[in-house]
Amino acid sequence: MPLPDPNRRYPITLPDGSAHEGTVFLAQVIDHPRFVAGAYSYASDFDPPRDWAARLAPYLFPFSRETLRLGRFCQIAHGVRFITASANHDFAGISSFPFPVFDPEGMRGHQPDTRDTVIGHDVWIGHGALVLPGARIGDGAIIGAGSVVRGTIPPYAIATGNPARVIRHRFDPAQIATLQRLCWWHWPADRIAEAEPALLSGDIGALARLAP
Repeated sequence: MPLPDPNRRYPITLPDGSAHEGTVFLAQVIDHPRFVAGAYSYASDFDPPRDWAARLAPYLFPFSRETLRLGRFCQIAHGVRFITASANHDFAGISSFPFPVFDPEGMRGHQPDTRDTVIGHDVWIGHGALVLPGARIGDGAIIGAGSVVRGTIPPYAIATGNPARVIRHRFDPAQIATLQRLCWWHWPADRIAEAEPALLSGDIGALARLAP
């Protein structure tokens, strides 16, 4: 069957024909200069906000110096929060109190942490997970519910806990290398739709045979 229209705000239609407003394609609802979401990436929330960027990344401001980037086909569950670099305080001195932020002039340019947060393609982040400043999550990774992610999670890893640790990989190294080479998330929509059985079954050979 064809892929959902990536230009829709609400990609899920309920059996009664109404739109499910608790799930959105992020590229259609994020209007924030420091937050970039790839096509088909969605977020779900049982209490849908008016401002999805503020709900998901409450410390990411238009004047922030870092960016939050999500790849294509990511899946963001209810309660996930991205705690971006603007939330961090400088603790190199005696006090961690952010004195400069209370002075409009001192605030200008004051940001001790400017690391970007980068989420790869086809990443599933489970219910209530926290993603900390500077985290980098590789393509195809799965983050368990309630996990606290810092540092780097490699492609196709499953990570859980606080701090999140890799408990296993979804595929062996050769298979992961093949998937990284195929980059199916960048294929034309009709080819991805044709590849749906292979994607759902885990048949990497069948997926490779469908590569453009």
